[in-house]
Amino acid sequence: MIPLPPSTRIYLACGATDMRKGFDGLAVLAQQVLEQSPHSGALFAFRGKRGDLVKLLWYDGQGLCLFSKRMDRGRFVRPVTKTGKVGLTSAQLSMLLEGIDWRRPERTAAPLMAG
Repeated sequence: MIPLPPSTRIYLACGATDMRKGFDGLAVLAQQVLEQSPHSGALFAFRGKRGDLVKLLWYDGQGLCLFSKRMDRGRFVRPVTKTGKVGLTSAQLSMLLEGIDWRRPERTAAPLMAG
């Protein structure tokens, strides 16, 4: 995982993104769609149409970093909103990158009794 400062804002673009885009194309999307500066230090997540690829764009203070992950099986969750963007916590980002539905995580089993 990327070592992010605790105060880092995380934005997920909700629509399908053309995954052929690189640094410059995703930086433009951060400005136009997410209405944020790509050099603000926030992390921007973009999901492809098929749902098996996600790209993260982040300015680390020296330059833009571009990370990508492709799922062998399963899909990344795409939320539906009217604004086109969603703010995430670092925990939600971790679940997203693991392919877990971060909108409704389910516990596997609750303990019945102590001891």
